[in-house]
Amino acid sequence: MARPAPLTRSLTARPGFVLANQDPRSTPGFDGDKKAGVALLAETMPELADLQERLYAASTADSTATLLLVVQGMDTSGKGSIMRHVVGSLDPHGVRYTAFKAPTVAEKRHPFLWRIRNALPASGQVGIFDRSHYEDVLIGRVHNLVPPATWSRRYGQINSFEETLSRTGTTIVKVMLNLSRDEQKIRLSERLERPDKHWKYDPHDLDERERWDAYQEAYQVAVDKCSTDSAPWFVVPADRRWYARLAVQQLVVEHLRVMAPQWPPASFDLKAEKARLAQT
Repeated sequence: MARPAPLTRSLTARPGFVLANQDPRSTPGFDGDKKAGVALLAETMPELADLQERLYAASTADSTATLLLVVQGMDTSGKGSIMRHVVGSLDPHGVRYTAFKAPTVAEKRHPFLWRIRNALPASGQVGIFDRSHYEDVLIGRVHNLVPPATWSRRYGQINSFEETLSRTGTTIVKVMLNLSRDEQKIRLSERLERPDKHWKYDPHDLDERERWDAYQEAYQVAVDKCSTDSAPWFVVPADRRWYARLAVQQLVVEHLRVMAPQWPPASFDLKAEKARLAQT
């Protein structure tokens, strides 16, 4: 079976990265077909489960390590698919999942990162952000929800925030699902044609689609300004659902391998406890 080269290397948005130059149907770092990709996704699940359990177990000792997966993308880019096929394979006991919607009236009374800080994973957890603080420099910018001077400052604030997280034990995996305009039209059409998909259709999605170019520009700037050494952006081609799922899974596993969580040592006299058990 074809195995991917490290996806971290293949998908990192380095200086000079141009979003428009990436083919959303490409499969960087993986030479196999859909069948091989689906098989590898299943094959990797036990390792992902083991690494997650090690991460959680280490927190019962003195480890403060966490992993934060940030998933961004245009409507229909496959965020829900990632949640089902990748996040869904994790033990929910060790996951903190947050889907960020439009800020509430109460949240608007605070700085934009306030609600983000409140959703961060605890030690040993895998945090999942379905959309994130980047909404404030994406939709906030495209819709002029705040003055340009305000959203312009947020790139630096985001970088400082992520740098602090990284320095204090959080490994950040930021994924942009890069969907093509043509593929989005196909997926929206599917939602209109299939009764079992009607519940997923929102007429507002077409209003956002009309702002496609503005969103592409906003994503490009976010990548340019916020792909850092401590929290790089990974831009995942998303026209092939199976590849997007595999890529995100592999990115998470690759980062957990580097984190190398270890089983904590026994906090009790192992020999004595074995002897006690034997007498029962």
